[in-house]
Amino acid sequence: MKGNKIAVRYAKALLDIAQEQQKLDEVAADMNYLKKVNSENVDFQSLLKSPVVNSQKKIEIFKALFGVFNNVSLMFIELITKNRREGLLAEIAEAFEHQLNELRGIVPVKIISASQLDESLRKEIVKKIEANVKGTPKIVEEVNPEIIGGFIIRIDDKQFDASILRQLNNLKQRLTK
Repeated sequence: MKGNKIAVRYAKALLDIAQEQQKLDEVAADMNYLKKVNSENVDFQSLLKSPVVNSQKKIEIFKALFGVFNNVSLMFIELITKNRREGLLAEIAEAFEHQLNELRGIVPVKIISASQLDESLRKEIVKKIEANVKGTPKIVEEVNPEIIGGFIIRIDDKQFDASILRQLNNLKQRLTK
């Protein structure tokens, strides 16, 4: 997995604690919510990176924002903030999700197509993916008209690009050599 080694280590520690406390689902929901807040709120991102706001004030803000979080998650966020690593919280949440998926045997798969896939083609693609991955694929579909036609499949760090855009770019490269 790409990402900061420190974030990966913190995520592993959180995963171990959540497993030990039997709070995996609750902590996973908390980390997903934290990722959502981070991606949707520029002010939150600024707060995480701000050297002006001291750690204690950040902890108070986090407790107000995430008061409904599981105690394991809250204590973890407080520890991260006391260690002045709060800027890594979004990366830690991302790494936590990746490690949890590995633990559960879930393989994230993204299918990008130029238009919405019809049901028969979708079933055929899913069947081929299931035959070629170890674990249970978690499929997310995305529509991107810029690829003109075809599809792109991303499984972890691997990509299969069968888009018209890629074929046109390959043709362009061959013709301009």
